[in-house]
Amino acid sequence: MTSRANIACLGAGRMGRGIAVAFAYAGHRVTMIDVKPRSAEDFAKLETDALGEVRKTFASLSNLGLLTEADVDPLVARVSVATASQSGTALADAGMVFEGVPEVVELKREVLGAASRQVKPDTIIASTTSTILVDDLSGAIVNPHRFLNVHWLNPAYLIPLVEVSPGKATDPAIIDEVKALLEGIGKVPVVCAATPGFIVPRIQALAMNEAARMVEEGVASAEEIDKAIRYGFGFRYAVLGLLEFIDWGGGDILYYASRYLEGALGSDRYRAPDVISRNMHEGRIGLRTGAGFLDYSGLDVDAYRAKRLQAMVDLLRHFELARPPVLDRD
Repeated sequence: MTSRANIACLGAGRMGRGIAVAFAYAGHRVTMIDVKPRSAEDFAKLETDALGEVRKTFASLSNLGLLTEADVDPLVARVSVATASQSGTALADAGMVFEGVPEVVELKREVLGAASRQVKPDTIIASTTSTILVDDLSGAIVNPHRFLNVHWLNPAYLIPLVEVSPGKATDPAIIDEVKALLEGIGKVPVVCAATPGFIVPRIQALAMNEAARMVEEGVASAEEIDKAIRYGFGFRYAVLGLLEFIDWGGGDILYYASRYLEGALGSDRYRAPDVISRNMHEGRIGLRTGAGFLDYSGLDVDAYRAKRLQAMVDLLRHFELARPPVLDRD
């Protein structure tokens, strides 16, 4: 697959439009394929809506300073919409295909199976499903070794992270090609096993439900909880990953805090997984012992801490919360 491969999106909805913007911005030509047979009038409306949203998105990026107003037309010109009957031509020219139809297994299998028979044998095919496991879909694909899941986070054209989830039949070389393609358009791909919720949706479901539960219990108002998330939870984890933060403070702290919360709140949802106690017994506490979830052997710990703290100071400045010290002056 070439670095500027043509991209095809099966479906011209929200996800397809976001992916189209991301790839067109990075120099690729993108065709959104309408997978539903429509009258000429209905297709014209879909095409107008889809390209209108793409244009509006680029215009908003111009207003935000990521491109100039003069850039909008050339970028929009890289995106087109094809009818279902035109899919053969669009798919034959594609280096990679992203499926973005509604979350219905039978529909996805039908659309993906048909597309896999129209593309070139080496064209990579990906579903963007947020809920369905890749191996529940791969049986419908011709040459399933080139099929995997590529889960984007909305808005797809802005959020850097993309979760790549291969199936049992996925060729490891295909994973590397997809990662290279995504990195080439400025994304940050992470590879995870085919498991419900992938990484981010699984973690955020717990966090969102707990935030809602605290409102329900009267712990704090929605406004106060969201303020705590922005300036505490989100602030720290924009710099330190969750597992890195466990190591930063020490896995033993999480172990004892979890035991207290489980008892005080009467819920096993706060129970630490076995890996936390196992790490403790093996002396893998984190930075203090040179190993935890991550390996810190040979690391200049002082320099590492200074770098992370500098990133936090930069965030303080971003939020306009950095202040000079108050000094007594005689």
